[in-house]
Amino acid sequence: MAEAPEDGLNEAPHFHGHRDRLRARFRSAGAQALADYELLELVLFRAVPRRDVKPLAKALVDRFGSFAEVVAAPVQLLAEVPGVKDAIITELKVVEAAAQRLAKGQVKRRPALSSWSAVIDYCRTAMAYADREQVRVLFLDKRNQLIADEVLQTGTVDHAPVYPREVVKRALEVSASALILCHNHPTTPFLIKLDHAQAH
Repeated sequence: MAEAPEDGLNEAPHFHGHRDRLRARFRSAGAQALADYELLELVLFRAVPRRDVKPLAKALVDRFGSFAEVVAAPVQLLAEVPGVKDAIITELKVVEAAAQRLAKGQVKRRPALSSWSAVIDYCRTAMAYADREQVRVLFLDKRNQLIADEVLQTGTVDHAPVYPREVVKRALEVSASALILCHNHPTTPFLIKLDHAQAH
C-alpha cells in the first residue's frame, strides 16, 4: 500500500487540465467568477506544482473563513493546517504584502476618502492581524484628500500609548485639516476603532 505524500496532498492525474481550465476561467471572466477556494488554488499552484491543491484550498477557507482571511492569517496558525509548508506560507504572505501595498496606493490616489467603509477596508488590510496594538493616523486636507498615512505608535498586545501633542505636531507638519485616528485590538483581529477630528 502506497504511503500518503509527506505534504498531505494527494496526487491527481487530472490536475494539469484542472489548472489550465481554472486559469482560463480567471482570464476570461475575472476573479468575480471564482469562488474563494478557487482563487486560493491559483495562489497555491505556484507553491505546489505537482499536486491537486483543491482539497487544501477548501480546508484553508473552511478554517479561516474567506480568501482574505487565509492570506492575512498569522504564520503560526497557517502552519497548523495539515499540508501547509513553508513554500505555501511564503506565497500567501507575498499576496498579503501585495494587497497591503495596493490598498495603500489606492487610498493615496483617491481624490477623497469617500466613505467610512472604504477606510475600514483599508485599515483591516493593513492592521487586522498585527500582533501588537498599533495606532495609525490618516492625515487629510480640507477636501478629505489623504495627505499621509502613518503608524504613530506600536505597543504591546493590548496597549499603545498616544500623545496628543505628537499627533497635533505631525498634523501641523503635514498641513492637515482633519485626521482619522485608528487602532486595532490584536486579541480581536477584526476590531478596528476609528476617531475623526477636524483641525482648526
